[in-house]
Amino acid sequence: MATLQDIRRRIRSVSNTQKITKAMELVAGSRLRRAQARIEALRPYADSMQQLMLDVAAATPNAYDQPLLARRDVTRVAVIAIAGDRGLAGAFNASVVRRSLELARESRAQGNEVTWLAIGRRGASSLRFRRQDIAQSYTGFTDRPTYADAQAIAERVAALYSEGEVDRVVMVYNHFISPLQQRLDEVELLPVPDTALAGAEAVKIEGSYEYEPDVTEVLNELVPAYLEIQVYRALLESTASEHGARMTAMRNASDNAGVLIDDYTLKMNRARQAAITQEILEVVAGADALQ
Repeated sequence: MATLQDIRRRIRSVSNTQKITKAMELVAGSRLRRAQARIEALRPYADSMQQLMLDVAAATPNAYDQPLLARRDVTRVAVIAIAGDRGLAGAFNASVVRRSLELARESRAQGNEVTWLAIGRRGASSLRFRRQDIAQSYTGFTDRPTYADAQAIAERVAALYSEGEVDRVVMVYNHFISPLQQRLDEVELLPVPDTALAGAEAVKIEGSYEYEPDVTEVLNELVPAYLEIQVYRALLESTASEHGARMTAMRNASDNAGVLIDDYTLKMNRARQAAITQEILEVVAGADALQ
C-alpha cells in the first residue's frame, strides 16, 4: 500500500505534467490560429487555379500530350504520405501512415510497384520501421511549410512522372475541418483525373479566353504551377490539422491529469485520516493501560 509520502510525490509529478500539457495546448492553439488563417486564405486561390487549369486543358487540342497529363497503364504508384515532424498529436500521424500502408498493399495486390515520398519525421520513421523503401523524405518544416517546400516536392513528383518512373501519384494527408475535427483525405495528384477534365469540357465556354502565345504553351506553364499549389494546399491543410489535433490531445491530457490529481488527493486524505485515527487509538489505548 502506498504511503502518504508516495501519494504526495505522485500528486506533484502529475501536477508538473499537467502544467506542461496546458502550456503545449496554449502553444498549439496559438499556432493553429495562424495555420488556419493561411489555409483559409489559400483555398479560394487553389480552387480557382484548379478550375483555370481544367478550362485551359479542355480548350487545348491533344491536352494529354502534356507530360504531366499523359495517361498510361499503371504499373508503378507513388504514395506521398504527409505527416508531421513531432508527436503528441493523438492519431494524427498514425492515421496517415495506416492509410498509406493500406494503399500500398492495395497497389501491390494489383501487381504495381510502390514508390514512397514521406513528409515529416514521424511518418518517415514509421515507414522505415515497417521496412518500406523511401525514395525521398522531407522533414523540418511541417510546423510552418513555405511555398518553396511545396515547389521542391512538386518538382520531384513531376520528374518522377514525366520520366516514366511512376504512372500514378497519390497524396494522403489530413484535411482541416475545425480545431476538433480533421478528415483523412486521399487525393490523386497525377494524372489529373479524367472525370475532372471531362467536367471541364462540359462547362467550357467558347471564346472565354484568348491565349498568347498559344493555348498549348499556356497549359505547359500552368500544369506545373497547378501541381505546386495542390501540394502547398495539402501541406497547409496538414499543418492546421496537426496543430488542431495536438491542441485537442493536450487538452485531454490535462483533463486526465486533473482526474488523477483528484483521485490521488482523495487517497491522500483517506490515508491521512487513517493515520490520525490510528494515532488516536494508540493514545486511547495507552491511557487505558495507565489506569
